[in-house]
Amino acid sequence: QVQLVESGGGLVQVGGSLRLSCAASRSISRISAEAWYRQAPGKERELVAAFTSTGSANYADSVKGRFTISRDTAKKMVYLQMNNLKPEDAAVYYCKAELLYYTDEGNPVVGVFWGQGTQVTVSP
Repeated sequence: QVQLVESGGGLVQVGGSLRLSCAASRSISRISAEAWYRQAPGKERELVAAFTSTGSANYADSVKGRFTISRDTAKKMVYLQMNNLKPEDAAVYYCKAELLYYTDEGNPVVGVFWGQGTQVTVSP
């Protein structure tokens, strides 16, 4: 079984920046439909940024102009650059993507996977 693993979260002051990274836990053949979500305490999980099927990026209104989703096709990784962080950005951030990989027996597996989340805390 493959998992997505996020990293880069932490504590940052208001106005600061963080860069989140997301990678698969094992070798994969393809990553697509990458997206970042977040969930704050007592709130539902919300979409923050995502790549469309055409390769363009969509953002939640609350992060437009401050956050940037990007990908490294060769490394099969996805990133979220977060600038000018605000207290309301504090949440657990999750990576989601569609992955293609092959089992040890050589069987292809395609599915949508989530990471375990990384905490982002923004202090005043």
